[in-house]
Amino acid sequence: MLTNTSLILVCLLPTPRDLEIARILGWYRIPLRSAPKVVAVDYLAFYQPGSFGAQGGQIQYTAEVRGHELSTRAELLRDEPDHPHANEEYYKIQLGALERLRHPIRAEKWKRITFFYTTGEYLLRAASLNELVVDSDERQLLWQSLRERAEQGQVYQTELPEINLPPEVLMALLGIKDVQGDYGTAKG
Repeated sequence: MLTNTSLILVCLLPTPRDLEIARILGWYRIPLRSAPKVVAVDYLAFYQPGSFGAQGGQIQYTAEVRGHELSTRAELLRDEPDHPHANEEYYKIQLGALERLRHPIRAEKWKRITFFYTTGEYLLRAASLNELVVDSDERQLLWQSLRERAEQGQVYQTELPEINLPPEVLMALLGIKDVQGDYGTAKG
């Protein structure tokens, strides 16, 4: 449960497909080359950019972090084997269920977001992204908590959520086509 002392990484959720991967498959990816120093946080808060249309420019969802591991983009997104970054390393962040915030946190003047840290206290009371920025007095405590968390590390949990979806739905979400070029046509 999100508390005032929860460590939170605010991160970019590039596309609606990434939201569906987080919601259904329970993971989020971060390129190692541009990852923040500490990924062993309690929660991720997902910033939705303009690619979300009317739902863009805000944070609507958080998810508990259950662990992380290194993987390649090709292993994570098997339908994109020829992607220019296919062989690059990514953090695969294992997530709990997505939780919708009572009130979205609006970007207002912010146009670009990659990653930044905040706390549960700030997230629970914020109406705009400016209100997520930790004050200078409390910033030292935040960095101390992050340093301690980095030293402790975090073990990747191998428990996967049970997913009872037809194979064709999973294939469509992941963009996997069968030999006829269809997305998961069920053969009886």
